[in-house]
Amino acid sequence: MSPLMILAIAFVVLTIMGIPLFVSVGLTTALALYLIDIPYTLMAQTGYGSLTPFPLLTIPLFVLAGRLMEVGGMANRMIAIATNLVGAYRGSMGLVTVFACMLFAALSGSGPATTAAIGSVTVPAMKRDGYDVPFAAAITASAGALGSLIPPSNLMIIYGLVSETSIPRLFLAGLLPGLMVTILLMITTYIIARRRGYGGDGAAFSWGPFLKAAWDGKWAIGAPVLILGGIYGGAFTPTEAAGVAVFYALFVGLFVYRELTPRKIVEALRFTALLTGILILLTPTLAFGQLTAFYDVPTAVQEGITSITDNVFLVMLLIGVFYIFIGTFMESLAQIVLFTAVFLPLVTSLGVDPVMFGVFTVITCEIGFLTPPLGANLTVAARISGISIERISVAVLPFILAYIIGMVILIFFPELTLFLPNWAYGEAK
Repeated sequence: MSPLMILAIAFVVLTIMGIPLFVSVGLTTALALYLIDIPYTLMAQTGYGSLTPFPLLTIPLFVLAGRLMEVGGMANRMIAIATNLVGAYRGSMGLVTVFACMLFAALSGSGPATTAAIGSVTVPAMKRDGYDVPFAAAITASAGALGSLIPPSNLMIIYGLVSETSIPRLFLAGLLPGLMVTILLMITTYIIARRRGYGGDGAAFSWGPFLKAAWDGKWAIGAPVLILGGIYGGAFTPTEAAGVAVFYALFVGLFVYRELTPRKIVEALRFTALLTGILILLTPTLAFGQLTAFYDVPTAVQEGITSITDNVFLVMLLIGVFYIFIGTFMESLAQIVLFTAVFLPLVTSLGVDPVMFGVFTVITCEIGFLTPPLGANLTVAARISGISIERISVAVLPFILAYIIGMVILIFFPELTLFLPNWAYGEAK
């Protein structure tokens, strides 16, 4: 039996046994080192090196900033702006949820964090409007996944570090696909809500309430303008922008809205520590990723796929199907670290831009947020709504279809991702 087959069987068995993913990957990596007689110090060296890159600090800072903005009153004001903007259309509260998630995604960088921040307010509101609870939870889970596509995105930061791709270019590349997916989710919400007769009983849109809500929420809207404007304007790096975001959230929450308390700040720090603890995956997965070169995995994958087809669109579809399947049981961070090294050389040899592949990868990871048994967003939505993940998993299927449509559009029109970064920074060389 070949060493690659032994490693694949070992990893699958450990995962099926329910062993935590970072342990499964770590043990498989140790076995791989043993099989090719490489000192185990490689894991120690990789472990130290994986957690030292300065841009990695961006992730906990953006998570902390997003949580402070949520408990400090910014999330509620964004929801108020979205509510007054949408008006009394059929399915209006569902549309508000999607739109508010899009706005908050520009603050949090995390899909589960966006789901928790917006869903804790909008799911009870949808219940009061007569929405079916699984449908309300499905809207929140699917729209919350936008937190990983619309910049700043934690997954894009990880992809940028692994693939050595410019993080500001990745951030800018996610804007148009993010808006496209938002529209697809809103269309899906509207169609289902209209068919079931949800919403549409509130006040019609008028400028007065909207302008009042916009003025009251100007500090909340100012956050993404400051953060993203500072990055693209060259005022600060993404890591520095994350630090600015934390300071801005503290200032607004303490001195403008005055809703932040010491207890809420401590809770936000605890939430950040728990959510960013997932970074422990970096050590074994990066070591395993390095070993793929020793086993010549990228070349084997390239030869295997190109023996079937060398059509770039079909290759991307095959990778997309594989990513969606893997995302059902693998954490997105590990998925990006493990498989970027395998598939990126293949797609770049077919002329795919690394920035476009990064956005494509993140969209497939978002689908993973919505598929059991892992489904991070489903777990958060289930906790908020008080129903089982199984019931939400059925209700979320139309929204998964919306993401798949977005993924296919991206494959056939890669200019959607490359237009803004090429316009702002020039074409990559």
